[in-house]
Amino acid sequence: MTKSQLIETVASKIQTVSKKDIEVIVDTIFNCMTDSLTRDERIEIRGFGSFVSKVREAREGRNPKTGEKVFVPKKRTPFFTVGKELKERVDLKKDLNSNS
Repeated sequence: MTKSQLIETVASKIQTVSKKDIEVIVDTIFNCMTDSLTRDERIEIRGFGSFVSKVREAREGRNPKTGEKVFVPKKRTPFFTVGKELKERVDLKKDLNSNS
């Protein structure tokens, strides 16, 4: 699902709010999440999962095209851990589809 599809889905379910307002709300949520991760804060959405910013240490890598060694600098990257409820719902959906 893309961001625009998310906005469309929410707009179809909440018809009392304009699509433009829903877009502002979705953008605000994503911006708040990005800002929190930038400040090394943990984001936890119960029933869905949690986001943290993890440090990936500097390392030596390889250019896959040439095989040449390259230095990969230390960086922070967002990391998502799925919540128990979401994991169970996705697994249940998979099980239901495989039994059809």
